[in-house]
Amino acid sequence: MDSHRTFAEHRPLLFTIAYEITGTAADAEDVLQESYLKWSAVDPDGIDNPRAYLATIVTRQSLNALRSARRRREDYVGPWLPEPVATLPDVADDAVLADSLSFAMLVVLESLSPDQRAAFILREVFDFPYEEIAGATGKTPAAVRQLVHRAKEHVARRTPRYDVDARDRKDVTDRFIAAAMGGDVQALMDVLAPGAVLLSDGGGKVSAARRPVVGAENIARFLLGLAGKPLPDMRVEPAFLNAMPAIVISSGGRADLAVVIEADGGHVTGLYLVRNPDKLGAVASVRHLGR
Repeated sequence: MDSHRTFAEHRPLLFTIAYEITGTAADAEDVLQESYLKWSAVDPDGIDNPRAYLATIVTRQSLNALRSARRRREDYVGPWLPEPVATLPDVADDAVLADSLSFAMLVVLESLSPDQRAAFILREVFDFPYEEIAGATGKTPAAVRQLVHRAKEHVARRTPRYDVDARDRKDVTDRFIAAAMGGDVQALMDVLAPGAVLLSDGGGKVSAARRPVVGAENIARFLLGLAGKPLPDMRVEPAFLNAMPAIVISSGGRADLAVVIEADGGHVTGLYLVRNPDKLGAVASVRHLGR
């Protein structure tokens, strides 16, 4: 067995596991580098199930990264949002994967304990057996079942469930972008759901709302305030981030703002604005994800 080729074949799966556990592409890439070094030190011909073995290595490294990051995030300025990643549109064809990558889901996963998060992701997204999850997390299978059960209850209470046709989502997104760029308050309010919520992440490094902006009128005025402050050499481009429609605003050839758009039927229900420059490195190149 060629260890390098085996790792490369499983890389989309391994990156996705690491990203969904850590919430950042940068940490996920670090996890994969460390995991590859560990994988290179073993005899692959002695491994019966490379997928499970590699997932175990990546899960353990991801948990270490997440626990370290948790301490840093306690002092984070304003809302903490995941690092958006550029994905291919066909990722949305896998409903389970697309749902797990959504900002709404990743924000909820932040409120789980690291062990709950890892167990939930490995079971509900990647369908690993409880015994393999136990080996990856250092728990018993019975303890893993409890972790997954509690995580599912937590996620179900806090995550909205939408069944939106791709064409309807694109129509809503196009209307939203046109209204925002055109400075039309009424058009923005028409496309925004009355209870829509906007979260903005600047990390204390750039200007951003430090509290959620709630309601169509408040969000419309907030967005038009941003639109009224054009950046030099500004470009607005459609994107597909985390299996969701989005726009990326660049200035001077560098991404300045990523806006991930959550829609339900004919309205935008959630907006996630990422401005922290440390979190915009993964919006330019597409990541290959998989289960």
